Amino acid sequence: MSDQIKFTPPTEGELNQVELGQGEHPAWDVPIICRVEVDLPGWLAKLTGEDHWEVYSEEEEENCVSFAMRATQKTSHHSPADRTENPLQAEVTLYHNGYAVVDMNGQSLFDGALTNTTNDCAKLSYYHMSGEPIALN
Repeated sequence: MSDQIKFTPPTEGELNQVELGQGEHPAWDVPIICRVEVDLPGWLAKLTGEDHWEVYSEEEEENCVSFAMRATQKTSHHSPADRTENPLQAEVTLYHNGYAVVDMNGQSLFDGALTNTTNDCAKLSYYHMSGEPIALN
């Protein structure tokens, strides 16, 4: 399962408010797209220790995409009675600005920026508006 998170650069007016010198950083005036691919089941397995997560619903809003997930019963480490009464469920919210929140059964498991260093199940790629890939050093 993967999702795209797009970075929207600041508007010209917002750039002027930041007081960047004219011509000092011309590359900052060019919009870029950040594409993020996330192995959601793999990420939840690492965060929870439970295998075989599945997405059972997805909801897209203006600034984020939320995924409702559950652990399949056949591999849960909990007893069969616990799984039936209290199935493990999680909500993963990926914001378009690169932020992510993961909650499992009401408990926060992750709340922060989604980067390669915070999540090895995420692959970030950057592109010019033309679609040409941007190589980062």
